[in-house]
Amino acid sequence: MFAQSDSLHLQKDSLRNNKMNYLQEFIVTEIKRETNGIGRLNSISGFGIFEAKKSERIVLKDLQANLATNNARQIFGKVPGINIWESDQAGLQLGVGGRGLSPNRTSNFNTRQNGYDISADALGYPESYYTPPVEALEEIELVRGASALQFGTQFGGMLNFVMKKGIVNKPFSLVSKQTAGSFGFFGTFNSIGGTLFKKKLNYYSFYNRKQSNGWRPNSAFTVQTYYAAVSYQINAKLSIHADYTHMNYLAQQPGGLTDAQFLSNPQQSLRGRNWFKVSWNLASLEAIYKFNDKVKLSSKTFGLSSQRLSIGNLSSPNVADLGFNRTLIDGRFLNLGNETRLLAHYQLFQKPQTVLTGTRIYVGSTRSIQGDGNNSSGPDFKLIIPAKPENSDYLFTNINAAWFAENIFRINARWSLTPGIRAEYINTSSTGFYRTISKDFAGNIIADTSVYDYQKSVRSFVFAGIGLSYKINTWLETYANFTQNYRAVNFNDLRIVNPNVKVDANIKDEHGFSSDWGLRGDYNGILNFDMSVFLLSYQDRIGQIIRADVPPLFQDYRFRTNIANSRNTGVECFLETDIWYLIKGKKAKSKLNIFFNLAYVNAIYINAKDKSLEGNQVEMAAPFMGRVGLSYKYKRFASTFQMNKVAAHFTDATNAEKVSGGVNGIIPAYTVADVSLSYKFKRYSFEFSCNNLGNQYYFTRRADAYPGPGIIPSDARSFYLTLGFSL
Repeated sequence: MFAQSDSLHLQKDSLRNNKMNYLQEFIVTEIKRETNGIGRLNSISGFGIFEAKKSERIVLKDLQANLATNNARQIFGKVPGINIWESDQAGLQLGVGGRGLSPNRTSNFNTRQNGYDISADALGYPESYYTPPVEALEEIELVRGASALQFGTQFGGMLNFVMKKGIVNKPFSLVSKQTAGSFGFFGTFNSIGGTLFKKKLNYYSFYNRKQSNGWRPNSAFTVQTYYAAVSYQINAKLSIHADYTHMNYLAQQPGGLTDAQFLSNPQQSLRGRNWFKVSWNLASLEAIYKFNDKVKLSSKTFGLSSQRLSIGNLSSPNVADLGFNRTLIDGRFLNLGNETRLLAHYQLFQKPQTVLTGTRIYVGSTRSIQGDGNNSSGPDFKLIIPAKPENSDYLFTNINAAWFAENIFRINARWSLTPGIRAEYINTSSTGFYRTISKDFAGNIIADTSVYDYQKSVRSFVFAGIGLSYKINTWLETYANFTQNYRAVNFNDLRIVNPNVKVDANIKDEHGFSSDWGLRGDYNGILNFDMSVFLLSYQDRIGQIIRADVPPLFQDYRFRTNIANSRNTGVECFLETDIWYLIKGKKAKSKLNIFFNLAYVNAIYINAKDKSLEGNQVEMAAPFMGRVGLSYKYKRFASTFQMNKVAAHFTDATNAEKVSGGVNGIIPAYTVADVSLSYKFKRYSFEFSCNNLGNQYYFTRRADAYPGPGIIPSDARSFYLTLGFSL
């Protein structure tokens, strides 16, 4: 995962001389066995230990889905317990959450690309505005809450996008895919790659562009992504890897709706002056040194220099846009970090053991400006008074240092114990000003004050975890783990000026733990399953409750504070089998796979400060999520039908059913189906997909700011055709 190759170390006991014999490391360059698109991470993968951890590995080349539009419900269709927000036609901003955690810009996961952070600020502002084109990915790796010891303290876990590499046995290869679809969608994906200089240098690069008019008025967008990577094997011990990513997009945002407006016409748009613009730059440099067959070191330095801009009317959808000055929010992010990992195999009590240890240094700087933009309709991302923003101007800094270690203790051929520890240091500060306005009962301004403040929070702590694995046989395993978790207050929790959201000045960090117990197995690709139960305990959970503003407006708004403790328990089940093989055995010439992905989540508030919240459901925790799919493959033809059902759930801790502005309320249950077809002929490929086959009108989120506020309707039925060519 975090190395240039997936090195699998085979170890076996030797009774001769009571010593351990290690087989020489070998490189797996290609795995020919199909995975049906889903698998699990090896106990040791690259520079990561995943023994006894709940993990998923989405293999894109074996997945039948609409990759051109980053359709998350199809891509994550075989991952249980994942709740998905749908905000745009092309998956520009991925929004996924697990086990009752909010999907908001995937901020509850430590989100990575090729093993390094890609969010705005990993701790201070962990929202991800960049999602790589799925057509460029080799696989997607997920590790749940037990990943906290290796990858950061987040409750959700780790999500890693692994980019493709150049083909190994050719000096040059080319892939070109062109996609046309509903609502004026057009996408082009073009990549080159190969291996040169006696297989010492591997390179890969792509360019991707997507554009569309959108299903709703005022929802056009254009996005471009560039990527270049090169790996070089300097000698038998040392290799280096470098990559660079640039993404930019401009999107018009049609705004949210109230419940009444959605029921009347979900396609309508009441905002024609809202725009969003992102420019994202990522870079990394990794050196891997192999001391011997048992010990290797990775040192990866990575950086981010990016900007997000938004301008528009942030008032609720039941307030008419009268053409006044718009609100401009300008966020600029500059981060630099290094992760160094040492993986070593050794012998203890005549059994093979493995230890992983590492350090992390991370420095982040965020400039956040909010003020008045002009009253025009175009994407004019400029303050009216550049020298003095009207609402707020803050500089946030974040310094993070950590050390971690995990060790696989193999008790015998079946049992293993994996304890771990992490020491964390966090130094977060903010300096700047925000504006407060007081009004009388008639709505007249009686006080307009700029408040200058400085905040600093320094904390350090040590937390631990442990995992237990028992391999029943060669294909069946039971596992359990327990890990402490921690979530730092982020920059949005410190200061934001939004008429729909207010933040408690005394808000503090969250902490708790997560645990799993499960049974999983993969029998020769014929039967693949993972069934588990989990417990996620949150202390001082940050949430949102509804309050009413002072007269004369009495406008409902969300108040963000430490509202209570919470307890999320649940069951996650995945099962997939090849029906044709079960009926015909080895005589089957085609594959007919059926899969079931079911999750039940019971997430409630306990020990609430406000007793009216006691026992309420945690917001964004859908109590039931189910996905069922049927896939058929015969020679060069493949097809998949998938149905998704998500139960009704709430958007705030008070469990309000509905409020006038549409910002808060219930998200009704919805069911949506998709179908995908593909055919390959020599160097050519043809793909067809239909999203939302039944043309359902539904929504997955209520936004309090962009791209709303209010209900964000999901797209109606859409069709896509992709033509591909490879060389």
